[in-house]
Amino acid sequence: MNATSLPADDATRSASLYRAVWRWHFYAGLLVLPFMILLAVTGGLYLFRDELDGLWHRDLKQVVVRDAPRQAPSEWIDATLIARPGTALKLISPATPNASAEVVVKTSDGARRSVYVDPYDGRVLGELADRGTVMWLVRRLHSLAEFGTITNGIIEIVGGWSILLVGTGFYLWWPRRQSGGVVTVRGTPAKRVFWRDMHAVTGAFAGLAIGFMSLSGMPWSLVWGDKVNELANSGNYGYPAGVYTAVPMSDEHLAHANGPTAWSLEQAKLPESTPASAQPIGIDRAAAIVDGLGISPGYTLSLPSGPTGVYSASVYPDDLSLQRVIHLDQYSGNALIDMSYADYGPAAKAMEWGINVHMGQEFGLANQLFMLALCLATILMSVSAGVMWWKRRPAGSLGIPPAPQDRSVMRGLVAMMAVVGLIFPLVGASLLVMLALDFLFARRRAPVSRPA
Repeated sequence: MNATSLPADDATRSASLYRAVWRWHFYAGLLVLPFMILLAVTGGLYLFRDELDGLWHRDLKQVVVRDAPRQAPSEWIDATLIARPGTALKLISPATPNASAEVVVKTSDGARRSVYVDPYDGRVLGELADRGTVMWLVRRLHSLAEFGTITNGIIEIVGGWSILLVGTGFYLWWPRRQSGGVVTVRGTPAKRVFWRDMHAVTGAFAGLAIGFMSLSGMPWSLVWGDKVNELANSGNYGYPAGVYTAVPMSDEHLAHANGPTAWSLEQAKLPESTPASAQPIGIDRAAAIVDGLGISPGYTLSLPSGPTGVYSASVYPDDLSLQRVIHLDQYSGNALIDMSYADYGPAAKAMEWGINVHMGQEFGLANQLFMLALCLATILMSVSAGVMWWKRRPAGSLGIPPAPQDRSVMRGLVAMMAVVGLIFPLVGASLLVMLALDFLFARRRAPVSRPA
């Protein structure tokens, strides 16, 4: 029997496994770290969207509180249409006493404009393109939607690879009789070990939470998010039996009528009003009815889109329990559907809770600050990884970690990656590409590199 046919001893297998994990940790970092920095910066800003939008657009969003009643919604709309002729589509009621009202108008050329109105005197404060605030731009940058549908798919790939990054990172960090680099940082910034320890220790403390951030961001992904949403919302997203019994349903969706909605409600269809001899109740009566039903301030109220359309009110405040969707018959004013977070199924509740924490909403300021700390940790890990790689990288080379001597150790690692790839299709496709490239790289004789 020749030497190559002998089984590898435990030490060789252990070293080979370490090399394999290190190599794929490197690949994952190479792919996602630039995007992780973008996600961390834009995500950190978006955590404080209300505060930053209120500051940046304070001339539009903030008014002086007066000891006087607010005008009726119809007066806000009348004032808006004088300043910006068109068709009123929806209004967003003031969430606080010093907040303006917002009326969304579709102009004759098909553009959507958000017009801001002082709710106390009906004075038009100004306008923006619908979803034209600075924080909406940050949100679109965060999801890469600003660059088109295809680039938006990168988010799913980044999310899946970042989960792989966290898993392999924990394996590399796991103590192996070293005296430092577990919970302490050795050396000085001039030394590579300092950046290695900074990267490893930060990941050890923040890794699981960063993995949660990646997973809870997946509902917005292009392929996986859409397919899971479609599955979760099959049968009109799982309304409890009896909620809309005998209520005619249209082909219009809540997300189209009311703009951004809860993830679990994106496939929800709108009911239809039953035309009657009576006149429509009008926007003021509709607003009074939903107010009387106890909906939280700051709700969006969409106007009926035609004779069978409904008044549709929805609100998604920080407190999940206060999420609410109410659809009113435009003639009778009856609530055709009145649904809250308590009516969601267990999977939808879990998903919405994860999204709420991801967005820094569920636990108030503490949630915002915790997620901000994770964003800063992500930036620190990304920068330290870059510096560590630069210091280790041989001149003129990418510095890819050496392939394992015992290639059989890759079987378990590939099996784990296959599971991730089956769950997240775009991640699976990228994994196949990287496996092919890794096979090509491994065929080349690489210089001996020291472990991470």
